Amino acid sequence: MLVARWIVPALIITAAACALSGCPSLSPRTQLPPSIDAAEALAGSGDQAGAARIYEQLAAQNSGADRNDDLLRAARAYLDARRPEDAARVLADLEPAMPARQTSERALLETELSLARAQPTQAWQWINSTPEPHAAPDAPRYLALKQRAALASGRLVEAVAAQVSLERWLGTARELRQSRVNLLNGLRDASARGVKVDPRTAPDATVRGWLELGPIAATAARNPNAAIADVDAWRSRYPNHPAADVVRSELLRQSVQQERLPAPRSGYIALLLPLSGRQSAAGSNVRDGFMTAYYQTATAQRAPVRVYDTADGGIAQAITSAAQQGAAIIVGPLTREEVIAAAMLDVRRPPLLALNFLPPERPAPQEFYQYALSPEEEARIVARRILGDGHHHGVSLVPAGDWGTRVLTAFTQELQAGGGSLFASATIDAGLTDYADPITQVLRISDSNARYHRLQSVLGTKLQFEPRRRGDVEFIFAPASAPVERLLRPQLRFHFAGDVPTYATSDAFEPDPRNNQDLEGLMFPDMPWMLGSELAEAVRAAVREAWPSGGPRRGRLFAFGFDAYRLAMALLAGDAAGELHVDGLTGKLTLDQDHRVHRELEWAQIHNGELRLLPSP
Repeated sequence: MLVARWIVPALIITAAACALSGCPSLSPRTQLPPSIDAAEALAGSGDQAGAARIYEQLAAQNSGADRNDDLLRAARAYLDARRPEDAARVLADLEPAMPARQTSERALLETELSLARAQPTQAWQWINSTPEPHAAPDAPRYLALKQRAALASGRLVEAVAAQVSLERWLGTARELRQSRVNLLNGLRDASARGVKVDPRTAPDATVRGWLELGPIAATAARNPNAAIADVDAWRSRYPNHPAADVVRSELLRQSVQQERLPAPRSGYIALLLPLSGRQSAAGSNVRDGFMTAYYQTATAQRAPVRVYDTADGGIAQAITSAAQQGAAIIVGPLTREEVIAAAMLDVRRPPLLALNFLPPERPAPQEFYQYALSPEEEARIVARRILGDGHHHGVSLVPAGDWGTRVLTAFTQELQAGGGSLFASATIDAGLTDYADPITQVLRISDSNARYHRLQSVLGTKLQFEPRRRGDVEFIFAPASAPVERLLRPQLRFHFAGDVPTYATSDAFEPDPRNNQDLEGLMFPDMPWMLGSELAEAVRAAVREAWPSGGPRRGRLFAFGFDAYRLAMALLAGDAAGELHVDGLTGKLTLDQDHRVHRELEWAQIHNGELRLLPSP
């Protein structure tokens, strides 16, 4: 009996010690020691971030060259997982004395890191200071990176030179074609950004031909009909150019498709988007979705489309030209500043569907419709969901800055209107990776620590202590971008809040299964294009058929453009407030009395690393 009496406390103490020290026998995830095989298995399954963590564990057990090898592997895995800040942290931990092989690998990873951080000058400095390898697989990797760095930094001659060298290393016709398509798209984007280069300075006809394609491809992206003559002239000048095949498939095919558009007449749609300058990427994505919806419409039901580049001439000129040329409806502009300018313009025009919301304090003029992917509207949707789930009192963590302020204001207004309230709110610095201070602030863990220190001081003895969060928190509202959310959610679990229902906006989600496990338990609304629907699958299938080589980026702005066309067609058909209902890629769309389009979204939660749809609130 005496033995039994001592065994139970001993077991309890042992279990507690294991829990505090991370005893492997109590944690299934740590039963096996870290190994390169385990890391490679995770990487092969798509979990690059998990592989990177194992490489870091291995590095902690090694020293010298072996440690550096593990850290370099970890950095590469983090870059593959689209976690550049983790990659930067690992690279900063390298021991300085490295052999040539590791020095070269570090330079290539630093190049990739700089590109991921949108630092083209630093990327070029890293790659340009690295000797070119002369064997596979290092040589093609180096040349592809050099081309990306050259394009990003506006060094178009060097980008083409890298392509000429790269083609010697590409083993299949498919790889060769795809690399040429990539260069064509890079030259197009550089030209759209305003990068200038004189093709006459090129050292030979091959380079000169590539350089001439940049402005032609940019013109084709803005107005395919206008590029047909330039494409034909280029093909006459360079009949045997390596890019001839991709020019025919990527530029001429698009021009021919656009040539089927009816000639502009009374009743056409004027699409106003920034297709050059710093907003050109967003404008191009919206345009691609818009024209995809156009081609998905039966020929007899299509309204003609004419595209205006708002970065070339300004909003006033584009709207005035569209009105004078007989547009039946204007779709655009896109940015909030442009939409405000359009609302202030005193000119006779047709109805206008703006692709952003006016500020709440600014009234809309007559026949001025507003459609936007508004984070403020999503914040209100989240507040209604929280109330519908039976939660009324919680805390919030939002990014510092204008975006976080606007989202929190909208959320708080909707929550309070439904009888809810926030106990506390804190901001997080998206430039950091440690959010312990704001988390402990809103959860009042710091109060728990303070009480512990006061009690220990009064008693004059050391006490057993485990920090506690406040127990009256029913929910956490934590909107942020996906990279920030993947850092924030695990830290909430670490600070004893993993069981508190946590909500975010759609900005927190990217369809990347390699990183979804970091968002475990998070709930958020999103559009059918991201979460899946019959319409979304049908459009994806059509896009894959139209662009077998990959085609344009097809994110949320693509879906936004797709639905903008369908909204324009509904408005042309006479649908008004209370009557407009569109089941779109961005949600179920309706129109209120103030001519603002509202979106009804789907809900999802990350469960065991997988996306799980939730029932409607």
